[in-house]
Amino acid sequence: MAIAFPPRIVCSEKSTIEKAVMVSPSSPVPPVILTQDELKKIAAYKAVEYVESGMVLGLGTGSTAWFAVNRIGELLQQGKLKNIVGIPTSKKTHEQALSLGIPLSDLDKHPVLDLAIDGADEVDPYLNLVKGRGGSLLREKMVEGACRKFVVIVDESKLVDHLGGSGLAMPVEIVPFCWKFTAYRLQRLFEYAGCVAKLRTCGENGEPVVTDNANYIVDLYFKKDIGDLKVASDSILRLAGVVEHGMFLDMATTVIIAGELGVTVKNK
Repeated sequence: MAIAFPPRIVCSEKSTIEKAVMVSPSSPVPPVILTQDELKKIAAYKAVEYVESGMVLGLGTGSTAWFAVNRIGELLQQGKLKNIVGIPTSKKTHEQALSLGIPLSDLDKHPVLDLAIDGADEVDPYLNLVKGRGGSLLREKMVEGACRKFVVIVDESKLVDHLGGSGLAMPVEIVPFCWKFTAYRLQRLFEYAGCVAKLRTCGENGEPVVTDNANYIVDLYFKKDIGDLKVASDSILRLAGVVEHGMFLDMATTVIIAGELGVTVKNK
């Protein structure tokens, strides 16, 4: 199935930035208002254009990556892609890929991937990311850290001036043992940025969210810029009890951003 772009969109490609811009007709036409899901689908379909037959692919997790995985399955069924091997980043993506007939493997058999496609919760001007609000940050970082090219797909609402700038969660996966102690230490670590650390829980019952790796997630909320991201990363990872955090630094090679005026492609 071909992707349905808004009417009268023209794409022009440059070496590092590609924009699809609305063309104003001679007579006024009401603007096309796209939903967030439509923007996600546009970005996902554009990312799948990077996929070639014979590739080993990292298959991302989340609402945007879902469209990309579906598209890959569709192209396989149509015979337009062949000999694809997928490495899923979560149990949920594993189930989705199996339902679509995408052959799957793991990092033990394929330690180097050709390409990974995934969404992000935040993207800063340097293409650093926050990921993991869907709870799969550890597996995502393992898979996407093993690929030659990492294509990130987002809608324009995910763009921030600095990581944590949305005011939403920056996830940290931790072991369940003495989780309150670990959460307290994480909060103290970023006290200068007004950090609040909260255990992620399930709905009304208040039970902790458990990751695919049987760990908990502590979400960090910042009121101010946390400063040097590599220093922040190292500080988090040095805390005993921390498994991984959701800052993906210097990992994305391409970010595809879908917005009301079209698609922008940024390359590292």
